[in-house]
Amino acid sequence: MKIVVIGANGIIGQSIVAELKEHEVVKVGHSKGNYRVDIEDRGSIKAMLEKVGQVDAVVSATGNGVFASIEELTFDQIKAAINSKLLGQINIFQIGRAYVREGGSITLTSGVLAQHPMRGGSALSLVNGAIESFVKATAFELDHKLRLNAVSPHFVKETMDMMDMDSTSGISASDTAKAYRHAVLTKETGQTFDVADYI
Repeated sequence: MKIVVIGANGIIGQSIVAELKEHEVVKVGHSKGNYRVDIEDRGSIKAMLEKVGQVDAVVSATGNGVFASIEELTFDQIKAAINSKLLGQINIFQIGRAYVREGGSITLTSGVLAQHPMRGGSALSLVNGAIESFVKATAFELDHKLRLNAVSPHFVKETMDMMDMDSTSGISASDTAKAYRHAVLTKETGQTFDVADYI
């Protein structure tokens, strides 16, 4: 299979690439990789995919958000999270679907805060929940010509360690990547796969 991984240079993205190593993986990043892309720029996505050509799957492990208490969270920060992680990934779907062979898949990334909110996470809860709703509703209309799913990562141990947080409750990037493998290879569609179920 030929699989595009967008966000391939991130902590999760690198593990997805490793997890899918028996396939032809095209690594795409914002600043480095086989190809570069700005997911908020639809022209950038189209130009990248024109170079890559037809693929069997697209995996998005990208999109930015912010942690801030509701008292400190600004409207601009909410908008930035929506523009990046939500609308950026919708851009990937809308443009990418034309480059995925019939029966292939697109996998987006949501996050555990959609189901388990925490202080400071309201912007990410908003975006993650919207991604999951979008996936469920959109897949319903695709008639299995294209599979659309999301993966919901938990806090990643490596990231928690970098932030000097207690990583006891975290899930490693390599374990997180197993849910992405499932999303790419499964025949299911319209689902959100919780990484904890694939360890």
